[in-house]
Amino acid sequence: MAARDVSPVARVQIDGLVVLKIVKHCEEEGTGCTELVQGVLLGLVVDNTLEITNCFPFPRHTDDEDFDEVQYQMEMMRNLRHVNIDHLHVGWYQSTLYGSFMNKALLDSQFNYQHSIEESVVLIYDPIKTSRGTLCLRAYRLTPLLMHMYKDGDFTPDSIRKANLSFQQMFEEIPIVIRNSHLINAMLCEIQSTQTSQPDNFLSLTTGPVLAKQLRLLMDSVDEANQDNNKYMNYLRNVAKQESAKQQYKYKRQQENAARQSRGEPPLPEEDITKIFKPIQVPARLDGLLIAGQINHHTDQIKQFAGQSFGKLFMAEAVQMKPE
Repeated sequence: MAARDVSPVARVQIDGLVVLKIVKHCEEEGTGCTELVQGVLLGLVVDNTLEITNCFPFPRHTDDEDFDEVQYQMEMMRNLRHVNIDHLHVGWYQSTLYGSFMNKALLDSQFNYQHSIEESVVLIYDPIKTSRGTLCLRAYRLTPLLMHMYKDGDFTPDSIRKANLSFQQMFEEIPIVIRNSHLINAMLCEIQSTQTSQPDNFLSLTTGPVLAKQLRLLMDSVDEANQDNNKYMNYLRNVAKQESAKQQYKYKRQQENAARQSRGEPPLPEEDITKIFKPIQVPARLDGLLIAGQINHHTDQIKQFAGQSFGKLFMAEAVQMKPE
């Protein structure tokens, strides 16, 4: 069956309460936003909009060796259904640190979700960036092309070249709209009117540590890409050596058969050369694609962050300039 070219989800509409639950889960179990947390998203699909109306976390620490995660999810959804709350499974969420989330584990999980529930998405929440004044919540899905290739499990260089797959065609970002009821909006306006003014993180000029961390992560990703490239180059060198050895073996056989023929002896029997020279396994290029996608994400983050930082610095300079 051919892969679909159109995603069944055009946008994600998420309730503000769900966003607060995700933030609360990360603050409580993320040990100061340094560890990753995950959870389940619940809701429904209306036309081409995925409405996320509830969520619940995965338990992180448990001493029960017989704990069944699937059974836990089913029990939670059954309890929500009993109290008349949306209980349909529509995806999952995960926290991330400085945008480092493109890896094999996330790809495996999202493939299983989309294979079972076609409309499912993964929400990526960055608590560190959010703590600096900008809510960082993004929704991703695997593209139909990647779903089709991942199902076949063939990520050899030839298959990737034939499918014209690049790291830019692995994930598709779905626009997010945060929705609140009119009563909640009225309550927020009332709370805002009673609060005293506090420092705004948007104007913070302490950008050095964040930018340095992003650059270190980018350097680590580049090192991983270099190691992956070295593995592939070693494969090409081994293939070239084996091909040279095959040619030498064939040449020796031809010389020996010619000598036997000159002596009136029968030629040597034909041999299966693949049994003598076993084919070298082609390394999968999926890791390389993921690393390239992560590098691209880090560079986008650095570009966006640097642009905002320059804007703040220019604004601060203009404010501090003395009139002539």
